[in-house]
Amino acid sequence: MEPAIDRLQQLRKLLKIERDEDFAQYKLHFSRNNINHRKENGVTWYPIVITNTEIGLGEYISIDVERTTNHNEPHQFSGGKVASLFSNNNDESSTINGTIKVLGPNKLRLSLNMDELPDWCDDGKLGINLLFDETSYKEMDIALEKVISASKNRLAHLRDVMYEIKPPVFVRVDESLHITGLNQSQNSAVQKILSAKDIAIIHGPPGTGKTTTLVQAIRQTLFSEKQVLVCSPSNTAVDLLTEKLHREGITVLRLGNPARISEEVLMNTLDAKVAAHESYKDLKSYRKTAEEYFRMAGKYKRTFGKEEREQRQLFYQEARKILHDARILEDYIISEQFDKAQVIACTPVVSSSRMMRDKQFSTVFIDEAAQALEPMCWIPISRSNRVVFAGDHFQLPPTVKSKEAEKLGLKETLFERAVKIENVSVMLNTQYRMHEHIMNFSNQKFYDRNLKADISVKETLLDTQDFLLNTAFDFIDTAGCGYNEIINPESLSIANPEEGQLLIKHLKMVLTQYELTKDASKRIKIGIISPYKEQVQYLTNQIAADEELEKFKSQIAIKTVDGFQGQERDIIYISMVRSNDQREIGFLSDTRRMNVALTRAKKKLVVIGDSATIGNHPFYKDFLDYAESIGAYKSAWELIS
Repeated sequence: MEPAIDRLQQLRKLLKIERDEDFAQYKLHFSRNNINHRKENGVTWYPIVITNTEIGLGEYISIDVERTTNHNEPHQFSGGKVASLFSNNNDESSTINGTIKVLGPNKLRLSLNMDELPDWCDDGKLGINLLFDETSYKEMDIALEKVISASKNRLAHLRDVMYEIKPPVFVRVDESLHITGLNQSQNSAVQKILSAKDIAIIHGPPGTGKTTTLVQAIRQTLFSEKQVLVCSPSNTAVDLLTEKLHREGITVLRLGNPARISEEVLMNTLDAKVAAHESYKDLKSYRKTAEEYFRMAGKYKRTFGKEEREQRQLFYQEARKILHDARILEDYIISEQFDKAQVIACTPVVSSSRMMRDKQFSTVFIDEAAQALEPMCWIPISRSNRVVFAGDHFQLPPTVKSKEAEKLGLKETLFERAVKIENVSVMLNTQYRMHEHIMNFSNQKFYDRNLKADISVKETLLDTQDFLLNTAFDFIDTAGCGYNEIINPESLSIANPEEGQLLIKHLKMVLTQYELTKDASKRIKIGIISPYKEQVQYLTNQIAADEELEKFKSQIAIKTVDGFQGQERDIIYISMVRSNDQREIGFLSDTRRMNVALTRAKKKLVVIGDSATIGNHPFYKDFLDYAESIGAYKSAWELIS
């Protein structure tokens, strides 16, 4: 057992290194105590005004604030982050911390852990600072401590299975079970999950229907369990599962900050379910009355005598008494929502929130588990009897900010460890997204050629006649063109404007030709990917200003690789950017990230890059050889001339 404990104790140390690096990066934004400097870094809004105050869920005051200047300037604020309201009139003690609940370009709602605002909020000169939030680090550390100290209980057993000290147990299930709409490997995955006593894994390469399979596995599990926990480190993945489970008629309670939840599933959130409850009007009435008493108490400001002080005190007492009654009613409504829910869906950190503290589950399903740090996975596992992982360890890895922590093993996930355990995983082997020429390189490099393209997509092209549309994959080589990369000295990110212009030229040619085909009435979706933010920004600006592309702009999305995780487009362009005499490829050496980029396209993939720069790397040498082998290699000179 010692190796498991040693690894977990090492993880705690690495987590602290990661937290310290994260905090150091945060402090860089506040390195000069200057409001203008912080505003430029996007971590401060100033000046702001409070436009509304009301009592929200949990008796906490929510305030709506708005920027009065610097409208639409970029910032780092986002839903769920912790922020501090401050006054520039007072000393540093004049601050209140809260959580961002709703966010617009120039407005946000801040939920405060208090029932009245301090007097200095009336003095003007208010602003908001983004704070460093270490909640996730604390919860991961608590989870690791629980796993390390677990002894002779279910958590200790799961730890030993994960670290291959004990074998996983499977029971016999009805092998004749066949869910209509699932293929053979998908049905096998569901059977594996139903038979697992400890752990099961769905390994879902791109386009293989991982989410569909997971939803059916959850549905089958609910025939024998009253309630399950469903988690993912990605809010997008939690939302997608929530939406699909809801469509299956399953009652889902989606926990988390509303600002991080998509509009499609807001009806499943706790706030929405509380608002729809038959007793909500009574709860609202309590709060309105309490707000009125607070407002009356608030009239007594600064200088007032004994009588006024007593009157103010009475108003506050009455307000708090009414809020106490409101809290009892609210707790009853919330408890009812938890009891009714068949699925509780949230991120791993939210699974440790106050409302979930005493809950224990028979099963936790963790989607996109290969993107989650090991300590993150232990948070929901520590409150479950068994775990089902779903993901693909050949796609995006978790983000680690500290190079030291990454080097020492923080990036290795529990999914990667567990998928090596004999007999626990089923790989979904039929993909329904892309033409086989788009699929085959990734299939060779990552999936041992076990992946096959379904007949419905295997040979699907934009068009079979035109030379621009009748190929599924093109590599356009800029070697020898002199398209050199340029580094931005401020952001240190890299762009390649001439490569970008070539991409836009090719895109226009493809779209012009597509408009002449019989399928032109169908609105095709186009994705443009670059590993470098500077190139993404360059392409975004150029395409926005291009009149020829005006009618297609709503169909074009331009993002880094991470922005396209889990998504697909009819056409994908990839701008590789790197072109230098030193043959340095930087981010491109992250081949898992490149696997994501290469597997987003359904009908056409166009990769533009400099073979002289990337060809030294074994992965890209094989990539260039593959392009040659299927006739996909083209020189940029063909387009230039």
